[in-house]
Amino acid sequence: MLGIELIEGEYDTESWLKAVRGFENEPEKGARCAICFDRRFEVTAEKAYELKENYFTSTLLTSPKKSLKQLKTAGDALGKKFNIEFIAPDYRKASGTQEQNILAKRDALYRQDYCGCLFGLTMQREQQQKLADELFSPLSQQIQPESIEARLELYRKRLAYEEQGVAYKIVKERFLNWRELYGYVKVKKETLPSHFLPYSTLKSEFSRGKVDVKVGELHYMNRDEIKFITLETYNRVADTNYQSVTELIYNPPSLKIELNVRSNLINNSYDVSSIIVVDTIPTQKLEIRYKSHIYEDVKEVLVKI
Repeated sequence: MLGIELIEGEYDTESWLKAVRGFENEPEKGARCAICFDRRFEVTAEKAYELKENYFTSTLLTSPKKSLKQLKTAGDALGKKFNIEFIAPDYRKASGTQEQNILAKRDALYRQDYCGCLFGLTMQREQQQKLADELFSPLSQQIQPESIEARLELYRKRLAYEEQGVAYKIVKERFLNWRELYGYVKVKKETLPSHFLPYSTLKSEFSRGKVDVKVGELHYMNRDEIKFITLETYNRVADTNYQSVTELIYNPPSLKIELNVRSNLINNSYDVSSIIVVDTIPTQKLEIRYKSHIYEDVKEVLVKI
């Protein structure tokens, strides 16, 4: 928008993790931040020196969660080393933070609400009593609601709209989000290939019982509202052709398709009981261990106008 070239630095996670090792539990504005600033600013200052620039700065100066004193100390030290000046105005004073929000909203800019540090994000989400779902990527590679992958997909679509001259707006929606942490089904200590449908939950993390009733396509276990369907049923309802549940686990269809499967099996939109896909319905006593989270969340949605 401003005609300024973007030079993207190397994303070197391993070196950063080594540098902050032992400081994982430091609070915001603590020692870990100082280490991080030194590393980040040195790369920036070195690039500015290479380009024969006279000044360098950082977007971290705009964040109310960062210490201006820490930022200026790190920036000034590296400016002296490379003989360039670190520019560090206080963007927050005189309602500066509110002004940033107004300008970002006007130009539909993405504003990340944490600095990028996974330890800082985890602590922030714990204080908010929220799940750090930005750090979740399922083994199946299925795109989860409000995940990093979902956001990237939205912004790729936005870019396409801009290139095509399509008018759009990014709006926010409040919704119930879901993340699966782990789950398995065992018969006589042997694990059965099992796929839990999205928005499955369990009151506690463990259940034991037997499948004793079949109603339509659903096979009901005699405890904890747990239901089973066969892979054959799943394929028919989802219009898929999986040869095994193991194949389904590692390469599921989109979340939208799976939610349609759930709604076709259960008419109650508020039902969050576990629905488990297996190759064949087990007849012996089962042990199930499962953990997931359902929580209120907000997501961005791209709409044409």
